[in-house]
Amino acid sequence: MNITRTYLKDLIYQVNGAAIEVHKNLGPGLLESVYHQCLKKELELRKIKYPSEFLIPLNYKGYELESKLRCDLFIENTLVVELKSVAETSPIFEAQLLTYMNLLNAPIGLLINFNVKNIY
Repeated sequence: MNITRTYLKDLIYQVNGAAIEVHKNLGPGLLESVYHQCLKKELELRKIKYPSEFLIPLNYKGYELESKLRCDLFIENTLVVELKSVAETSPIFEAQLLTYMNLLNAPIGLLINFNVKNIY
């Protein structure tokens, strides 16, 4: 599949819009799992396809190994979305996202923290 820059920008716009809608309805301060469930429903309402919390395949030196790595959302098999609900983000969250993107050969990723006043 040839993924264009326009397609990626549109996909990010749609997912950000869904996250903003969830945040607008719920506000900050809830568990990540609550936002996750609501975001999945919002994506379904918008007809955006995704697998959720699936095990990320781990290939080490040609060997398929069992991993306990789970991707929160993998939008349209292109965009890795990692969800958080924390007071402060940490560089480890960005490293986690980049690792998931690498393991899934995804060109782009989003880290969304719902425990903020405004999502932008």
